[in-house]
Amino acid sequence: MMQRRPHTTVVLAMSADGKIADFRRGAARFGSGADKAHLEKKIAASDAVLLGAGTLRAYGTTLTVSQPILLQHRIKEGKSAQPVHIVITQFADLNPEIKFFQQPIERWLLTTTMGARSWQKRHQILHSTGLTLPQKCPPKFDQIMAFDTPTGNVDTSAALQHMASLHITRLAVLGGGELVASMLQSDLIDELWLTVCPLILGGASAPTPVEGVGFLSELAPRLELLEVHQVEQEVFLHYRLQRPAD
Repeated sequence: MMQRRPHTTVVLAMSADGKIADFRRGAARFGSGADKAHLEKKIAASDAVLLGAGTLRAYGTTLTVSQPILLQHRIKEGKSAQPVHIVITQFADLNPEIKFFQQPIERWLLTTTMGARSWQKRHQILHSTGLTLPQKCPPKFDQIMAFDTPTGNVDTSAALQHMASLHITRLAVLGGGELVASMLQSDLIDELWLTVCPLILGGASAPTPVEGVGFLSELAPRLELLEVHQVEQEVFLHYRLQRPAD
């Protein structure tokens, strides 16, 4: 029986050839306003957002809920205006000066024991030496969670079970491809929303929605198509992961 964890939904935009960024792996801003509104709606429907360190480095910020109707709906349901934004990283080697640390959100760090110690030590050094950010305060995570696998990676499965105990029932996963691959490998993904945008990026090194070593075709995760929407030149695809019980 599957152990209790949040319902997880991957939300990504990609080019028509299946790339989520170009070969430089910078911030991907090729989605339309409709795609951004779609992403914001999915974030607003979640209790927490999970993003990899590489995604955070590329953008420097996370997307927050700004549409009044979405904010009102969250408040009406007794939720905070913004979901928790969780950064997952093995080593916690994050730039403390990025705008993410000034955004008006609750921030959590999901890392390994080594990563937690490294970040806390860095925080203490900033505090003790007086090296500060523009807001005159050291970078802050409201909560640091350390979960280790035997190989020294982040134990995402155990972390998700812990999140469930903190009443996080819906989790939006915003990439990148390595994170999605590892979660698929551990059967931790329930749904995917993929926006297909009208451009070709190409490039053997350009990232895709699912990185890692990949899956053999006979062992690949299977999907059930739930919805297809077209908005002008973009196509929004909604999939559900099929499991043996299905």
